This record gives sequence, structure tokens and C-alpha cells, in this order.
Amino acid sequence: MNIILKTERLILRKPKLSDWKDVVEGVGEYGVSKWLTTVPYPYKKSDAFKWISKYIKKWGDKDYPFFIELRSEKKVIGCIAIHYVDKFTKVGTTGSWINKKYWKKGYITEAKIAINDFAFNKLKLERLNSSIFSNNKASNATQKKMGYKFEGKRRRCVGSKASGKIYDENMYGLLKDDWKKARRKLVK
Repeated sequence: MNIILKTERLILRKPKLSDWKDVVEGVGEYGVSKWLTTVPYPYKKSDAFKWISKYIKKWGDKDYPFFIELRSEKKVIGCIAIHYVDKFTKVGTTGSWINKKYWKKGYITEAKIAINDFAFNKLKLERLNSSIFSNNKASNATQKKMGYKFEGKRRRCVGSKASGKIYDENMYGLLKDDWKKARRKLVK
């Protein structure tokens, strides 16, 4: 199954091994990797190949990892995914990262709108979960902007392989009905 989501400035698509250089550039920046659980630092070509290969194999059914391609540059600038899709409970878990060079330009919001629409309209999910390092101010703010509700904090339970540190984790949830309301404020 090959699903492509298009927005005004982005293409969200299945990963390809040929994307490895863009992935190394994006995740290889410590400012990005320190907010991710399983990403080592420094990040190498072999790490990218291993990660992309895993995502290609996992694509579909329970996992939908989309690479975020900037149309104007034909370059992968990040990744946004829905993982652990449970068809019985109709729940999935989201996660994302974006190359530091592309921060504060609205790309992650644009990608999240597309992925939330996909989750609720195509996958027919009723809820999305998201976990964020409690000290990652930008990601926590983005979750709230997207309509996610803060549902609690798990203390000292998530680690960053890049930094070698253990952090508290903020738990967020987004119900389909809440997304409909939040989407109206985001898309005018």
C-alpha cells in the first residue's frame, strides 16, 4: 500500500532508502536527536539505512511512518508517524521530528493537520495518543495547539539515547470530536 498525503507545501509519503542523506542531516543535528528516544548521536549513514529499512518493512496495517518532503526543495525535512494502530479500540500513537533548519515555519503544523485527517478520516480512528518529553517546550505547545489534551505526566520514564538522560514524559490524547473543533481554528 502506497499512501501519499499532499498539503500546500508538503508531500507526506512512504520512506525510501534514497532519503538517507536528508535523514542524517535532519536527525544528525543534536538539537533534534536529543528529543527522540532511540536516535543515537552522532547519527551515521548506517543508522539511517537501518531505521529507514525498518520503517519500509513496518509500513501499513499498524504503522504509518510518513516522510515529510518539502515540495519546493524535493527534500525530506522530517518524519511524522502513526504507530501502534489498534483496530479494535481505534487508537493510534503519533510522533514526529523535523530538521532544525525548518523549525518555526509552520511545516510541522501543516504535516500534523494532514496526518490527523488521515488518522480520523481514512483509518477511522477515534483517538490519537502522543508522548512528549516534559521539557520539550515547542512540542508540548504544538500538541496543545493541535487540540490534544494533557492527560498526565509519567515521571523519569523516557530516555534520550542521544543525550543519555532520562526525562519525565507528558501524555496527551486527542479524540476525533476534539480534532474536528481544533481543525476549524487551524484551517480557515
